[in-house]
Amino acid sequence: MAGLYSGDLAFLFVVGHPLRHQRLAHNVARKLISSKVDSILPDDQSLSVLLLQNQEVILLSFKIFRKNCCGLDVHKTWIYACIGITDTNGRTTYKQTRFSSFSKGLKELSTWLAKYQCTEVCMESTGKYWIPVFNVLEKEDVSVILSHPKYTKPQKGNKTDRKDAKWICDLFMCDMVKPSFIPPADIRHLRDLVRYRFKLICMITGEKNRAQNCLTVSNLKLDDVFSDVFGKSSRSITEYILKHPGDLFDVTPFVDRRCKTPIEEIQAAVDGAISPEQAVKLRQCLNHIDELEKHLEEIEQEILRLSDKYQAALDLIRTVPGFDKNPMTAIQVLSEIGGDMSVFPSAKHLVSWAGCCPRNDQSNKKIKSTRISRAGSYFKPVLVQVANGLLRSKKHPEITDRYKRIKARRGHKKAIIAICRMLLTAIWHILSDLKPYTAEGFRESRPVNESKVLTTSQALNLLKQRGYIIKDDLTPAMN
Repeated sequence: MAGLYSGDLAFLFVVGHPLRHQRLAHNVARKLISSKVDSILPDDQSLSVLLLQNQEVILLSFKIFRKNCCGLDVHKTWIYACIGITDTNGRTTYKQTRFSSFSKGLKELSTWLAKYQCTEVCMESTGKYWIPVFNVLEKEDVSVILSHPKYTKPQKGNKTDRKDAKWICDLFMCDMVKPSFIPPADIRHLRDLVRYRFKLICMITGEKNRAQNCLTVSNLKLDDVFSDVFGKSSRSITEYILKHPGDLFDVTPFVDRRCKTPIEEIQAAVDGAISPEQAVKLRQCLNHIDELEKHLEEIEQEILRLSDKYQAALDLIRTVPGFDKNPMTAIQVLSEIGGDMSVFPSAKHLVSWAGCCPRNDQSNKKIKSTRISRAGSYFKPVLVQVANGLLRSKKHPEITDRYKRIKARRGHKKAIIAICRMLLTAIWHILSDLKPYTAEGFRESRPVNESKVLTTSQALNLLKQRGYIIKDDLTPAMN
């Protein structure tokens, strides 16, 4: 059996095996702790192996950073808690109990933590169940660290809820838990509404696809003659067809005068027959679309109200190319990263948190994968949309030039992610320095090739491509 001593100096793993299986015991013990050794062993300490008569002892030196901390294993109905208290002699004692996830149980948990003067708590991000616990403890001035489950994964085959809470406590005690970024409460409320707005847009898109399917099945080719099937002209024609199924009618009164498609083509496109079943389905889809758009409008009004207090930060974000057209785009960025950039030590940390940089997956000097992570599932699509829109703009050559240069070597997808990283870096700097966006920091000064000779017109075109504005010299001549 393996035992664990949680003192101030060492963790002790004892693996009992016969002498003929000592090599196997050594490998098993090393595999058991290999995932933790690299991150917590100081530079001046190393793994020590002591060989006894019938067992092998592996001694690891760990430093305990927190003398009084708590680990929580959060579930839907129950919360398992374990407090680790280390005395001056390096001995750690544990206090374990279980609480209900109801409001009464959360208050009891807060009182129990105050009883042992524990102000530091660590828990996994388990679905949405951690949010009520976090909100209650945050109000009691308890420092709550939220960790991804991959950083607190316990040993297989020896797992219970109480042992999970104790394992989280041990990891947190030795500072082996990587905390997740949790914005302030008002930013979390704004983020919740912004993400719900994204869900509403996805639902509207799904209903529009189903409505379009009904038109296609009925051989109503409105999508061939109108750029927007759910625009004013197309929607009025669809409503008339639903009210008078099977009737022949003239589409001229329903078509807006600004429509460029000839009336004859539109008349030919509606020469179809819709069945009663498809008519019922299409009517329900259109009603659902109208209802969802009404909900979307109400949600956007509430989002604008909550974001009023961050108007200064939003104005800075809107100076970045691509974020000044739709006011919701800047709000989406603010709701994900907040306005305080001190939580990210550098722009690289923000880029890594958003999942816009290659992962580290190397072994034996071989790089296995450089794919980006799945982080930023709500944030990354916004950046990609903005980056794709900027490619068609000629106002920002510092972006288009970088995209073309990277695309020629790595392809479109990697070039787009590089532009996303460029935008995130700009956002981090403008929110840190409280200064608007400038393109000078992204324009690379490359030395001129001495062997290359340019004419005056070629040199002027090169300067114009790099964003310079050339004016005539209006200085009066000296007499």
